[in-house]
Amino acid sequence: MTYSFIYPLAAIIGQEELKLSLLLSAVNPAIGGILIRGEKGTAKSTAVRGLIDLLPSIDVVSGCRFSCDPGKPDLFCDDCRNARHPLQKKRQMQRLINLPLNCTEDRIAGGIDFSRTIRNGHAVFKPGLLADANRALLYIDEVNLLDDHIVDLILDCAASGCNIVEREGFSFSHPSRFILVGTMNPEEGELRPQLLDRFGLCIEVQATEDLEERVTLLNRREEFDHNPARLLDRFEKKSAQIRKQVKDGIDRLATVRMKPGTRSFIAELCETNHVAGHRADLVMEQAALALAALEGDKEVGVKHISRIAPMVLLHRSRDVEPPSPPQSQPEPDGESDEQNELQGEKPDPGEQGEPENKVSPATQDGEEQQEKKGRRQKEEEQQKKHTSGNGEDDEQLFEIGTPFKVKKISCPKDRQIRRGQGRRSRSRISLKQGRYSRAGKEGVKGDIALDATIRAAAPYQKKRTGSLAIKLEEGDILFKIREKRVGNLILFIVDGSGSMGARGRMSATKGAIMSLLLDAYQKRDKVAMVTFRRREAGVNLPVTNSVELAGKLLAEMAVGGRTPLSAGLVTGYREIRNYLVREPTGRPIVIILTDGKGNVSLTGESPINEMVRLANVMAQEKRAKYIVIDTEEEGLVTFGLAGKLAAALGGDFFKINDIQAEDLVNIVQEKQ
Repeated sequence: MTYSFIYPLAAIIGQEELKLSLLLSAVNPAIGGILIRGEKGTAKSTAVRGLIDLLPSIDVVSGCRFSCDPGKPDLFCDDCRNARHPLQKKRQMQRLINLPLNCTEDRIAGGIDFSRTIRNGHAVFKPGLLADANRALLYIDEVNLLDDHIVDLILDCAASGCNIVEREGFSFSHPSRFILVGTMNPEEGELRPQLLDRFGLCIEVQATEDLEERVTLLNRREEFDHNPARLLDRFEKKSAQIRKQVKDGIDRLATVRMKPGTRSFIAELCETNHVAGHRADLVMEQAALALAALEGDKEVGVKHISRIAPMVLLHRSRDVEPPSPPQSQPEPDGESDEQNELQGEKPDPGEQGEPENKVSPATQDGEEQQEKKGRRQKEEEQQKKHTSGNGEDDEQLFEIGTPFKVKKISCPKDRQIRRGQGRRSRSRISLKQGRYSRAGKEGVKGDIALDATIRAAAPYQKKRTGSLAIKLEEGDILFKIREKRVGNLILFIVDGSGSMGARGRMSATKGAIMSLLLDAYQKRDKVAMVTFRRREAGVNLPVTNSVELAGKLLAEMAVGGRTPLSAGLVTGYREIRNYLVREPTGRPIVIILTDGKGNVSLTGESPINEMVRLANVMAQEKRAKYIVIDTEEEGLVTFGLAGKLAAALGGDFFKINDIQAEDLVNIVQEKQ
């Protein structure tokens, strides 16, 4: 017996949904692939590699580079279709094609074979990984770390079953039908919603919490590491049963039919879960057919659909509940207090707290509303005490609000060449990595773009002497210009004054900052934080890669005192300038969270005029991108000072509720 020494799928503890989804895709690749999400160490990769030993062997055309099926001439490649001799077939095991993270578009889709092109005198296609993956299993580990255009290319091919390459002066297509499996750790970042929807099934995996199962897992893994043959022998009978079940399912799939009414049930499920488009309906039908075939049933029933529906809907369901209706009574108007605060004056507590008796005490709802209003007014009185006198000793500590997924934030692409790693802003890169976008003299020296060089030299071949097939001169040589995403410095300038405590505003602000910090972690950014309150500003967090430390400092950050906005801008600008001295090609993103109501001046002029003047100076640093997030609450009267700050900076402006991404399914929010 030959041992491949791959940990058997049958030996994996638990993860029943994961194993079932893999078997379903093996039976019916038309499902469109599986996305497996889970924390590290949950057997994602182990399960995928274990699947390959359970797949039946297949007939292929002998010598075909695309492993064409001799029994399906309509899916032949051009070579097999145009062959002038009878095709021979052979039997081979299905293969596992592992796609590396640093794979280029040429290596995946295929490109020109230069050596054969030079010998033959015409363009010759060199197949890529999508050619190797035809009738095989294509596995992408950490699929969320791939560039979006690479993922899009693979998913397009998986959906169409055909890879079309049009480049380097030639056009070529070949069949590419494969079982697609991608794994990812959500802590490292998510896929774009458009790409997420392209995966047929989605599985969430977690580590088992059962102590007995964890001990069994340790014992099996230790046995495999020391004597893999013995473990494989022990599970060979169970593996053989699964292997036969998969083969019978594949043979039975074409005969399985849908029961009357089952398609209506599918449509109702998708409608109830508010999925976008119709891909969920189609995938659910294919997955239900596969499950029925795998279990030996001739018809698809409700039990099959109910079993696979969570896998189809997990990454597609949308919660579209409308926002809560407003209270029947208007909120207390706190704008006069905010205006007094803006002028540095003390609000009169005696003018607040007179409850309006507009709700009938005969109704329980009215009493509850009146009681809540009274409590809220008392809280506001306590929160506004920081404006009395100097207010320097009044501090409040707010919890971090609920994090959410933020909109895409990046710097526009320019012509600057950079080094670095990350996943935020697309940039030209000074290393031999990243996407080959075009060729030019300004590319990375030594990274020769042979295709472009040959094309540049082609018109002069007749005039040049020599025995070489292609005669090159120094002026012909072009270099590859590559692009990839790099990280940025994210500098937070946070208003910590007492006004941020009104109505718990700081809790929501901290939630927004934590959401942006999580996004910075996923994009491999550096972060720094400046806060301003009382009469000064300080650097709470110097430039660092530790988002965890930033989150800890955020939780401990208190609010209180006046609003020295000008000091915050000056301190933040100083941090930007220091960073750009060290990193001249850097592109810092400055996120300012404030209501703009500065009331402490550095020079004695009006705080608002001083704010605008300083912002105009900061706007002259074109390498920085500014984003102002307005924390001012909506009311009958709003000052809009944060908007003036954004305009003076030449930056983007958002209300605090507008930075959430649309795929959070809050339908009142926009997508950038």
